Parts: sequence; structure tokens; C-alpha cells
Amino acid sequence: MDYKPPYTITTKIVNLVAKITECAVRLSIQKEADLRLRKVNRIQTIQGSLAIEGNTLSTEQVTAILDGKHIVAPIKEIQEVRNAIKAYDKFLDWNPFAVADLLDAHRTMTEGLIDQCGMFRTGGVGVVANTEVIHVAPPADRVPYLIKDLFAWLERTDEHPLIASSVFHYEFEFIHPFADGNGRIGRLWQTLLLSRWNSQFAYLPVENMVYQKQFGYYDAINESSYRTDCSPFIEFMLEVIYQTVSAITPEDTPHVTPEVERLLRVLRHMPLGKQEILQALGLKDEKNLRELYIKPALQSGLIELTIPDKPKSPKQQYRLTEKGKLV
Repeated sequence: MDYKPPYTITTKIVNLVAKITECAVRLSIQKEADLRLRKVNRIQTIQGSLAIEGNTLSTEQVTAILDGKHIVAPIKEIQEVRNAIKAYDKFLDWNPFAVADLLDAHRTMTEGLIDQCGMFRTGGVGVVANTEVIHVAPPADRVPYLIKDLFAWLERTDEHPLIASSVFHYEFEFIHPFADGNGRIGRLWQTLLLSRWNSQFAYLPVENMVYQKQFGYYDAINESSYRTDCSPFIEFMLEVIYQTVSAITPEDTPHVTPEVERLLRVLRHMPLGKQEILQALGLKDEKNLRELYIKPALQSGLIELTIPDKPKSPKQQYRLTEKGKLV
């Protein structure tokens, strides 16, 4: 019998597919994103995906590696970034329905990092969180057959690409076909599938948003495994995709002044109070800070108050919203 992954189409899934599709249409009719924006998004994608797996390099360091500059960092983490850059440079040439291309993607992503590079694992693996085993993957001798069945379903399904790519992503992580690099490849392959549906997805930093919500990412995987139904994971991924795409559609993209851009940069690591922001920006005039920096950023939905019901609280701080993080 033909394999069909277990999942349920919920009302939330249907609504999210409609919202994402609307945003995707608006993205498609605008001019192609400029090269600088594409580069920034690609850097965020690479940094976010690797950070989920424990890589500590910042976006600035990833940018430096992409530009061929020397940085001081662990050799393994530098190699991970170099491999990811190569993978995302060539991933549009891969056929998302070809197992051979999946193996080539793994080879590209893990070259020089593991022994079983570009090949399915030969031993058992499990997913561990805080010394607790939360998932034991299927036996290694079953992996080629499970992947073959999954790819066969992916090629024949008539589900919307947003749903099909999310189902594939979950099933891939459940099978855990490689000794290492499963998370990176699973997220890359969903991006590849989505880019075949809408080319703009090749340059959207969805993985950066997943990184910001990585605990929810793992919770959704665990909940789906517990239910033997990957709907929780589909809902999670569609919510992340929607937040990413809605933040950069033409109607929603704010005009960011140089002052607001400076403010976003100083807030990207942690919330800050007004005096801390003044100091970080090298400013002395509080009125200038309020009118040129904070007020327009609040109006554009790029920052928010940490204590919204007490705007004049002496403990008040400002932090980035999801839209602000993407900008």
C-alpha cells in the first residue's frame, strides 16, 4: 500500500494557508528583491539554522565568512557556515523529489564535519534533551525504505505545498536518516519545496524565525510524535512562515529611517530602558530620542513596551517585536 503520513487538516491550518497564500501573491507581484536584501536574508537563514544546532557565530561573523574575511572562532563552527553557504548557493539546482539530491545536500552541508557524509546512518540514534531521551529514531536498516516511501508520497500528494512541505519536514526529523545534520537538512528541504511553489521563499529568512522560537519547534515535534499526528508541527511551521512573510509584504514593510535602524540595532540583543538607549546611541537629548527614534519605531510596530499598561513606569523598557527582529 502507498504510504501516507498521519496528519489532520485543522481549521487553523486552513486559515494559515489562506493568509500565507495572500501574502505570497503580494510578494510575487512586487519587483524582485534587490541583491542586498537577498544577501541579508540568506545570512539570517544560515545563522538561524546553525544556531538552532548550537553554532554560536553571529550574523556579523557569518557575513564576514561570506565576504571571505578572516574571523577568530572555533574551526568547526566556521566550517559549518562555509558548508551552509555552499548548500544554499546550489540548493535551487536540487530536485526536491530526488533522494540522490538529498544525499548530495547532506554531503555539501556536512563535508569535513562527520565521517558518514552524504550517506544514511548505519547505527541507531536518538534525540536527547537535558540528558533525557525524547525520541528514538527507527532502526538504521529501515531508513532507506522509509525515506523512499516519504519521497514517493511527497511526489504524488495533492496537498498544498505549505502543508506537504511541513509534513515532509516533520516526517524527515522523525526518521532522522543521518548521523548528524538532520535539522539543517530538514529545514533546508522545506525551503526548497516552498521555493518551487513561490520563488520568493528561496530568500525569506524563515529559519531565523524558527531559531527565535526553537523551544516551540521542538515542542511541536514532540507533541506530534506523542499524538502520532503531525498537525501540531504543521500549525507551528505555518505560523512561523506567516509571521515571516507577513512582516515583509509590500503593505506591511515600514520605511525605516537611519535613526530607527540604529535603534533596532541596539535593541536586538535585549530590552533596554530609555537611559540605556541614550547611552548606547551616544545621545544626550531625550526629546530627540523620543521623536526621531522611539516614536516612529513604535508607530511602525517595530518595537514595543515591556510594561504596556504602565507607559511611564520607571522600570519601562523597549524591545523588538517579531517584525522588528526581521527588519
